[in-house]
Amino acid sequence: MKKLLIASTSTVHGKAYLEYILPELSLFFNGVNEVLFIPYARPSGLSYEEYTSKAQEGFNKINIKIKGIHEFKNPIDAVNAAKGIFVGGGNTFLLVKQLYENKLMSVIKNVVENGVPYFGTSAGSNITGLTMQNTNDMPITYPPSFNTFGFINFNLNCHFLDPDLNSTHMGETRETRINEYHTINSTAVLGLREGSWLKVEGKKVILKGALNARLFQQNKPAVELPSETDLSFLM
Repeated sequence: MKKLLIASTSTVHGKAYLEYILPELSLFFNGVNEVLFIPYARPSGLSYEEYTSKAQEGFNKINIKIKGIHEFKNPIDAVNAAKGIFVGGGNTFLLVKQLYENKLMSVIKNVVENGVPYFGTSAGSNITGLTMQNTNDMPITYPPSFNTFGFINFNLNCHFLDPDLNSTHMGETRETRINEYHTINSTAVLGLREGSWLKVEGKKVILKGALNARLFQQNKPAVELPSETDLSFLM
């Protein structure tokens, strides 16, 4: 049975990297002493080594070792041997391109569908949906496909932001962009605010964290969903 924690972000205001979700991670990775980290999204141009070190700083607090996939001679073997997987945030286009180029899309999907726990933040969460088409990232590189893991039967907009009612900014809101997506595409999109996450066990999906999420479905008004909402109906 697949097990996932799908977080909107790695860091919330006023807290250290992963600090807000560490109690949940400790339970999620119970019995796992080493997690395979995939740093391909490389936020702000960090090297794989620097990004892996940052991930290790967070996981040190729950006594779990992090091993970067770039440290292995064969990344496919690394995934197949993993006891847990963490895919960090950064640029989703870059992440997806690297996953395809290293022939890891189907390999990761297979091990996670067979029970290896998967934790994603930001870009690493975007790719748990059917496609990466609702990312906020700029297309700094061109992946061979927008299709992603499909662990959940909908898409995510991580770091979802509500309009600032006091702002004079005239550009599109996140909601406007998602509605634009739905003029052509029918896949549901969940706007996941920072500090919220999804807990997935098999086909059961529960919204966690202190904030509501906003659900967008084609030809339907958007709805606010409170924490602890069961989203399994989207599966």
